[in-house]
Amino acid sequence: MTREEAQKRIEELRKEINYHNYRYYVLSDPVISDAEYDRLFRELVELEKRFPDLVTPDSPTQRVGAPRPEGVGFESVRHLVPMLSMEDAFDEGEFMDWDRRVREGLGTDDVEYTGEPKFDGLSMSLTYENGVLVRGATRGDGTTGDDVTQNIKTIKTVPLRLLDINRPVPRLVEVRGEVIMSIADFRKLNEERIRNGEPPFANPRNAASGSVRQLDPAVTASRNLRFFGWGIGGIEGATFETQWEILQALRDWGFQVYDRIRLCRGAREAINYYQELLSIRDSLPFEIDGVVFKVNSLEGQRRLGTTTRAPRWLIAYKFPARQETTRLLEVKFQVGRTGVVTPVAILEPVQVGGVTVSRATLHTEDLIRQKDIRIGDVVLVQRAGDVIPEVVKPIPERRTGNEKEIVMPERCPSCGSSLEREGAYYICPNMSCPDQLKGRILHLVSKRAFNIEGLGEELVDQLMREGLLKSPADVFYLRKEQLVHLERWGEKSAQNLMDQIEKSKTISFDRFIYALGIHGVGEYAARLLAEHYTSLEELERASEEELMAIHGIGPKVAHAIVEFFRNEQNRRTIERILDAGVRIQYPSKEEAAEENFLAGKTFVFTGALERYSRDEAQQLVMRFGGRAASSVSSRTDFVVVGKDPGSKFDKAKKLGIRILNEEEFVRMIESRKLPD
Repeated sequence: MTREEAQKRIEELRKEINYHNYRYYVLSDPVISDAEYDRLFRELVELEKRFPDLVTPDSPTQRVGAPRPEGVGFESVRHLVPMLSMEDAFDEGEFMDWDRRVREGLGTDDVEYTGEPKFDGLSMSLTYENGVLVRGATRGDGTTGDDVTQNIKTIKTVPLRLLDINRPVPRLVEVRGEVIMSIADFRKLNEERIRNGEPPFANPRNAASGSVRQLDPAVTASRNLRFFGWGIGGIEGATFETQWEILQALRDWGFQVYDRIRLCRGAREAINYYQELLSIRDSLPFEIDGVVFKVNSLEGQRRLGTTTRAPRWLIAYKFPARQETTRLLEVKFQVGRTGVVTPVAILEPVQVGGVTVSRATLHTEDLIRQKDIRIGDVVLVQRAGDVIPEVVKPIPERRTGNEKEIVMPERCPSCGSSLEREGAYYICPNMSCPDQLKGRILHLVSKRAFNIEGLGEELVDQLMREGLLKSPADVFYLRKEQLVHLERWGEKSAQNLMDQIEKSKTISFDRFIYALGIHGVGEYAARLLAEHYTSLEELERASEEELMAIHGIGPKVAHAIVEFFRNEQNRRTIERILDAGVRIQYPSKEEAAEENFLAGKTFVFTGALERYSRDEAQQLVMRFGGRAASSVSSRTDFVVVGKDPGSKFDKAKKLGIRILNEEEFVRMIESRKLPD
C-alpha cells in the first residue's frame, strides 16, 4: 500500500470509527457488532504503525496520551468566554421570584425556558478548532481553568473531531458541559480503593473531579467517565437564536445531551418538569441535584445580562437536600478573617448525601433562638444546596431534659476582645486577632491571590506560634535562617518556600486587589476594579459614588472598599507588602485606553454579520467598554448593519445615527479607534 492509499484509508477509518463511537457511546444504538468495530479499529492501528507520520492528535487511537512527568502539574488556560456561577432557587417561591424578574426584565409574560438536569459533576470547557479538539479545561475561577486536554481525550463521549453529518462544523467553538461518573462506577471504584487500602471518594462528583485531574491519562481512562454537553461559550462560524438550537447542534456534532431535556413555555411547565425529574431522581444512573432553567432566547439572555457572579437569565432550581438526624454534642465559635464570629455545631458524625458530616453551621444567634436549638438536641442536618452542612431544626420530641441553652460569648474566643454586635452578627473589632490574622494570611497566599505554594493552614499556625507572622505582610519578610531550625523544616523545605515567595512578588493588579481580602470583593469584582483603575493609588482615592458607577459594583461593596482603604492598619500593611519588593503589574495607560476605547458608546446590531455572530459582536463591544443595546433610540451612538437589515436600520437613518457596515466595524475593533 502506498502512502497516499494509506492516508485515504486512514481518513475513511477514522470517520467510520468516530461515527460508530457516537452510535455506541452517545446514542446507545450501535449499527455494527463489537467484532466488526474491533476489526476496523485494529486496521487503523496497524496502518498508523506502518505510517507513523500520518498519526494525528484527533485519531481514535490517541485517546490515552502520555503521562505528565512526575511533579508536573496542570497549566492554566483562559476561557474564550467566562464560565460564570449560577443563582440558586431552593423552593417554588424563589423560582417564581426569578421568573417574575425575568419577565419584568424582558417586558413580556411570554417567556420560554429550556429545562436541563443539573448534573452533579465537574464543569468543563472543550475548545474545537475546525472541528478538532484542541483543549479541555476545568471551570477554575470562571475565567481561567486547568488544562486537562490529555485526560479529557480518554472520555469516550468526548468527540476528538466533531461530526459534520447533519450540520456544518464551526471554525471555532467552546463547548461547555459536565464530566460525571455513574453511581455504579462510583461504587465499584470505591470498593476497589478500599481493597487497595486507599481512602474512598466522598461522592461521584469528587470521584469525577479527582479522575480528571490525574497526572496519568491512563488512570482517567480507567474510570469510565462520561461527558454531557449543555452549552456553548465562544464560537466563530455559526450563529444560533436559542439555547434549544444549541442543544440540538451539540447532538449533531456528536455530544451526548440528556434525552429528557424540555422546552418549557412559562413557569408552570418549568415547575412540572422539575417535579418530573425529582420523581425519577433516585432511579437515574447518575447524580443530579436539581434542574437548570435558561431563558431560551439568546437575545433575551443578552438583554437580561449578568450580575458580578451569575447570569440573570438562568437559575439552578435545586432539589431538596439530603437530610439525616444526629445529636448536637457541643457548640464552638469560629472567627473569620473579617472578624465575624460564627457558631458551629459539633455533631455525632453522620452520613448525609454520601458525605460524613461532623460539623455544621448554626449561622447566627437569632436563628438559634428562632429554631430553639440546644446542646444535646437530636437535630435534623442537611447539606444546604447539597454542599454546606447546616442544622435545619431540633427534634423536641426526643429531648431528655438535659439539653442546654446555647450562649453566645461576650469575648472573642481567639483574642479575648469584647465582641461588638452589628445587626445579626457578633464582630471581633481587633484586627490583630489571631484567627482573623490567620484567615487573612491564608487568603493572601491562596492560589487565586499570591499563589504561594507550601504555606498551608498547619504551617501558618506554626509560624504564628513562633511569632514570625504577626501581619499578612510578614509573609514577604520571612527568611531562610528563621525557618531551618524549626520543627519539620530543613534546608530544602525552607529554600523552596523562599523561592515560592520570591516568585510571587510579581503580581497582576486584579490578583493583588483580590489578595487584600476586602469584604465582598471576589475575583470578578477585583477584575472589574483593575480594569477601571490604572493604579493602586487611584483605587485608594476612589469615592463610593465613583465605585458604584462601575457596572457590577454595588453600594455595599463600594462602601467596604472605601472603608478598607480608610483604615490605617490596612494602609500600613499594603505599604509593607510593597516595601518588601512586591511589584504590581498594571496595564499601561495606552493599553487601558485601548481596552476601553468604546467607553460610553452604545451600539445596536441589525442584519446578518459574516465575520462575527451577533453575540460575538456584542461581546466585543462590551469587552472594550461599550454597551450593546437591542433597540435604536436617540441615545444610540452606532448602528452596525449586516445583510438584510430590519426596521432598526430605517429608524437609525430617520434619527440620523451613525451607521457602520460590518467591514467598518471590524476595522474599528482591530485598530482600537473610533471611526472618523
